[in-house]
Parts: sequence; structure tokens; C-alpha cells
Amino acid sequence: MSTEQNVERESNVSTLEVNDRKEEAFKRTPFSKFKRVNSRFKSPLQVAERPTVSPEEEVAELQRKKEQLESEIARLEKEGYRVEELDQHIDKLHEYNDIKDIGQSLLGRIAALRGTTTRDLYTHFGLELED
Repeated sequence: MSTEQNVERESNVSTLEVNDRKEEAFKRTPFSKFKRVNSRFKSPLQVAERPTVSPEEEVAELQRKKEQLESEIARLEKEGYRVEELDQHIDKLHEYNDIKDIGQSLLGRIAALRGTTTRDLYTHFGLELED
């Protein structure tokens, strides 16, 4: 083998080693059997081109939305809805959801202790699954 062929062969080998290292650097889990895992990262967030809107147009749009919301509030107040009453309903819904979460947690623990499913406990205690 001539020295030129030897140098060329060594150059090809070193190029292959560099390429292998580059590909290996892109692998997040090198021993995975899934090919997609070894692909380059693609962000799930795609940057969409937004049309450029002038600040004046943006302010005008926000003022239109504000006026629309104020007119809807006035309409609801005419129908007899009060903010205080709605706040009470919201508070009661939060309390109900907290109590329901605790109840479901307890049913899950009882089911685990009895070695059964929560579905079976719902029927045992006369509860409806849809509630």
C-alpha cells in the first residue's frame, strides 16, 4: 500500500468516526429500539407568523371587547343576576369539588384495602358513577 492510499484510508476512517460521534450525540437514548427517539428534537410549539398590528389598532380592539363585556354585564344585571350571588355559587362549587375529591380519595383507599375496584364500591354504597 502506498503512503497516499494509507493517508486516504486513515482520513476516511477518521471521518467515519467523527460522523458516528455526531450521530451518537443526537441520540437521547442510544440503546432504545425506537427510531423516533433517536431523531432530532422538534419543538411542539410552532411559531406562527402573526400579522403585525399597530398599537392603536390593538387598543381599539381591546376597547371594543371592553364595551362588549360591559354591555353583557348590564344585560345580566337587568335579568336579575347579582355579582355577590354568583360569587356565592362559585364558592359553593369549589367547596363541593373539594369534598367530592376527598370522597373519591377515600373510596380509592378503601378499594385498595379490600382488593376491589372503586366501581364495585360505588354500587356497594349505592352511588352513581356519573355523579
